[in-house]
Amino acid sequence: MAKIEDLKTRTDDQLQEQLGELKREAFNLRFQAATNQLEKPSRTREVRRDIARIKTLQGERVRAVQAKG
Repeated sequence: MAKIEDLKTRTDDQLQEQLGELKREAFNLRFQAATNQLEKPSRTREVRRDIARIKTLQGERVRAVQAKG
């Protein structure tokens, strides 16, 4: 699970890359859940929340840039 402090230290490119990885993992977890092969159901919730954290941080950065310019 990603902590918000750790995410704030990453660059925009790193966040975008991690977001892509988490989206792929979420897809795989949904597929596993549909076929009853999911070993750790709580991981789905963790991945969704990490995706939300990254998107929130990206939105904050966009709004900060718009406020400056």
